[in-house]
Amino acid sequence: MSRIIRQMMRAVRIAQFGGPEVLKVETQVPVPKPGQNEVLIKVGAAGVNPVDTYIRSGTYARLPDLPYTPGQDSAGVVEAVGPGVTRFKVGDRVLTMLTVSGTYAEYTTANAQYVSHLDDRLSFPEGASLGVPYYTAYKALFFRAQAKAGESVLIHGASGAVGNAAIQLGKALGLTVYGTAGTKEGVDLVRGLGADAVFNHREPGYLESIMSATGGQGVDVVLEMLANVNLQNDLTLLKFRGRVVVIGCRGSIEINPRLTMGKETSIMGVALMASSPEEWQQMHAAIGAGQHGGWITPKVAKVYPLAEAQTAQNDVINNTGTTGNLIIDPSK
Repeated sequence: MSRIIRQMMRAVRIAQFGGPEVLKVETQVPVPKPGQNEVLIKVGAAGVNPVDTYIRSGTYARLPDLPYTPGQDSAGVVEAVGPGVTRFKVGDRVLTMLTVSGTYAEYTTANAQYVSHLDDRLSFPEGASLGVPYYTAYKALFFRAQAKAGESVLIHGASGAVGNAAIQLGKALGLTVYGTAGTKEGVDLVRGLGADAVFNHREPGYLESIMSATGGQGVDVVLEMLANVNLQNDLTLLKFRGRVVVIGCRGSIEINPRLTMGKETSIMGVALMASSPEEWQQMHAAIGAGQHGGWITPKVAKVYPLAEAQTAQNDVINNTGTTGNLIIDPSK
C-alpha cells in the first residue's frame, strides 16, 4: 500500500567533495523508490550533524558515490513500504538515523533496521534530533563504557546534540552526570537538562573544579566530543579502571600512555553504524521508552530552510558553543 507520490522533489545535492559551497539545492531530483526492506519517508525535518560535514569534505572513512544527498537523521511520515517491511505501515510517524538516499530532501528512503517509531508527543524537528545523537550517546554509555547505575560520567562538551542526549540518558538510568560547556547559554542548558554539576571549560581551573566536585575521586566514565583537545586531561580525571569514550575528534594529540597504567584505565572509540542487529533492537527499545516516558526531550537550537543548508553545515562545525540540535526543514 502507498500514497500517490510526486515524481520529482527538491533536494540538496553534492557533486564534488569540498567546503559548504558544494551543497546545492536542485528542484528536479527524482523521488527515490523503496527497495527490499526499505521505507519511503516524506521528510518533515532533517538533522544536521558534524559527521555530515566530514563526509561532505571527503575526509570521512566511508564516502558515498557522487553525486549524493547528505544527511542521515530525519523525522517524517511513511509514504510507502518496500517488500519485506513488517514493522511499519503507510502513515506511521517515524525517525531515522541512517538512510539510503539522504535526508536533506523532501523524501528519503531508509532500511527499516535504521528506522524507529516517533511518539506523537514529539514534533518532527524534535524527532530529527533523536537519531545519531541519542543512539550514539546510548551506545557510548552502555555498550562501550558499560556504565552502571551509581557510576559517574563527565560529558566533555555537554551542550551539543550528543551531550544533551547523554545527560538525559545518564540521569534516567541512574548515573551521576557532570557536564562542561563553553558559554553561559551552554552552561545554563546543561544545568537545565539535569546535570548534577556544570563547568565552563573556558575558565581557568575547571579541571580542578571537576575533581573537587567528585571529592577528589574522579569519574568512572568520560564521554569526549573533542579528543584532539581534551584527551590528555581526560585521563587525569578518571577513577581506577575508568573509561574514556571518544565520540568526536578533529585531529591528533600527544598523550602520555603512562596515565592509563597505574589506574588501569581505557580509551575506546564508538562508531554507531558498527552496531550489531541486537544492539539496534536494544537502542530502538530504549529510545522508544524514553519518548513514551517523557524523559527524552530533544533540544532544537535552530531550524533552517533547505536553501540554507550551507549555513547549517557551517554552523554545526564552526561555533563558539552549541546549545542543541540544528535542523533543516525541507518544506521551506
